[in-house]
Amino acid sequence: AAQIAHTGSNIIREGYELVGPSPIKVPRSIKLVRELPTEEIEEIINSFINTGTLAYECGYDMIQLHGAHGYLLSDFLSPFANKRTDEYGGTSEKRFKIIEEIYHDLRDKLGKEFPIIIKLNSHDNLKNGLTLEEGKEITKKAVALGLDAVEPSTGRTDPKFTENKSFPAVVTKNPEDENYFSQIARELKPLMNNCALILMGGIRNPLAAERFLDEEIADFISMSRPFIYEPDLVKRWENGNLDSAYCTSCNACFGTVLKGRIYCPIKNKQDKKSIKH
Repeated sequence: AAQIAHTGSNIIREGYELVGPSPIKVPRSIKLVRELPTEEIEEIINSFINTGTLAYECGYDMIQLHGAHGYLLSDFLSPFANKRTDEYGGTSEKRFKIIEEIYHDLRDKLGKEFPIIIKLNSHDNLKNGLTLEEGKEITKKAVALGLDAVEPSTGRTDPKFTENKSFPAVVTKNPEDENYFSQIARELKPLMNNCALILMGGIRNPLAAERFLDEEIADFISMSRPFIYEPDLVKRWENGNLDSAYCTSCNACFGTVLKGRIYCPIKNKQDKKSIKH
């Protein structure tokens, strides 16, 4: 899948302006986030459509809209970040409007059969932010809209902004304890109807992943950090080595984004040592 995102108030590269639905203060900048006028929102919607169309034409199997972690679509959904009084703010229906418009335009362009999925915050993990109850209502709207799958997450990428870390740097010793979003998934699964639920968050063991699927907690499993350390992880599991992913969830990979490409610094050091020996 090609994930399509606008980082909005979470831009971390220098020289880019922080933008969002409303002029809020964020820890990463001394300036207020610039409020987007309606005309610019329409331009951003068109950019999502153009990017999705390019992904489709390039041969991707599906596209995912990133509506979590304090990125732009997530900020529109959040009552903390979205204090607008126009058509894009206020009620949860109006805060969801930008996603609605992007989806309908993409569906018109790409047809009924091409999968369009979304990553959504089930709650913001933030005072005055999106609550779990509101997150459930947003999930219902995504299902009713026709999205093919929802991948629930929580929080913002800036740890100073969240009451608890969204991506814990914790290694689980027991496969039974894996996945810090499984309880949320259990609460959302009855709302999904024909829409698939994708479970992410700390899954490192294939047996745990199988259990989540067998128990119908989720329809698909999503992982990211393990593949940064070990790109051929699935191949290893297919070949019979069912050891847990070698990724320790230390989050060192997060800092590499600023260097132009994402990689695992731990694996990098290990590879350099093995070359020396």
